[in-house]
Amino acid sequence: MNQATAVSRGADAAPVRPGPATRARSGTPALVLLASLIVSLLASSSAPTPLYAVYQASWGFSPITTTVVFGVYALSVLATLLTFGKISDHIGRRPVLLTTLVVQIAAMVVFATADGVPALLVARVVQGLATGAALGAIGAAMLDVDARRGTFANAVAPGIGTATGALVSALAVRYLPAPTHLIYLVLLVVFAVQTIGVALMRETVTRVPGALASLRPEIKLPHTVRGPVLAAAPVLLAVWALGGLYGALGPSLVSTLGSHSVVLGGLSLFVLAGVAALTVVVLRGTRPQTVMLIGIVGLVTGVVLTLVALSVRSLAVFFVGTVVSGVGFGSGFQGGIRTVVPLAAAHERSGVLSLLYVVSYLGLGVPAVAAGFLIVHGAGLVDAARAYGVALIVLAALALIGLSRSIDRSV
Repeated sequence: MNQATAVSRGADAAPVRPGPATRARSGTPALVLLASLIVSLLASSSAPTPLYAVYQASWGFSPITTTVVFGVYALSVLATLLTFGKISDHIGRRPVLLTTLVVQIAAMVVFATADGVPALLVARVVQGLATGAALGAIGAAMLDVDARRGTFANAVAPGIGTATGALVSALAVRYLPAPTHLIYLVLLVVFAVQTIGVALMRETVTRVPGALASLRPEIKLPHTVRGPVLAAAPVLLAVWALGGLYGALGPSLVSTLGSHSVVLGGLSLFVLAGVAALTVVVLRGTRPQTVMLIGIVGLVTGVVLTLVALSVRSLAVFFVGTVVSGVGFGSGFQGGIRTVVPLAAAHERSGVLSLLYVVSYLGLGVPAVAAGFLIVHGAGLVDAARAYGVALIVLAALALIGLSRSIDRSV
């Protein structure tokens, strides 16, 4: 993997930049380790989705509580991205990753011992803080190791992680004892092993001054990526809002269509994220703007099919819509990442990736919480899902307008 030429401690350190010697030592093991971190972080974030029904039955809370528990995670990620998103550009990738993995292990302990909604909320907040601080550093480190493969891994790993967490958690609920404890203990072990791996990993960048100043929340775009970010942001917002619908309400929607199987409920998020990951692989050689266009079309088509499924009460049509939506999710996210990150300089990578994740997690969390309020205050689950779907289509239409303008400017 990349090795920094030195870890400078002086005030006159050079900008964060891997040198030629570091590129000579780059390799697949480091990239696999870093990608596995995103997989496990996103798996742990989706693992509670199939468990919400278990928690609800045990603790007797309403659907709004489910979306709030989901939403506080996204908001915690947002808060941390805005404050700690750029710090690895200054102090290095390894210190950030080691700290966040320890915090993530603590979150797994809180999850495994939770005995009510307050503990669940605390666990989600701690988990969100760790994930938000880690995402930018991991993504930037993968680009340090190998810019081409790192860009690809940044796009495919979130889908794999989300799909894996949802499916494994659903299977644990169905077939294993004490799933609300066991799944988190398994994840704890995974994070512990990864912590050892990161501890043995060489640093990929040199230190630069300004770490404390980087903690000040600001939205600052390097000039080289401003246009691409403005084109990609609406697409990222739309596809992650779709992910929020499935992450918060997917199992409940499956239940309204006649199936009370926990496995099928978890399968909804697994199919969405799994198809998204597969789409990233299939379209990896396609032009980024074309991939984003496919994402918008897939999102709209998938949401329309989902709304039809809710109207005719068809589980089969719902899963067909989920598959098409997964194509939209994967291609929209991949197109956004590939449009922006290759243009960022080494010392800007963590901050730029964090900004993209800020947009993504705004889409993930805020609409889901709004849907929860609609459910509780009269709309009901199906009508709230319909309103959510219509809002997604409108958002996708706006993304299409923005994308077409960016294409016209580039011609």
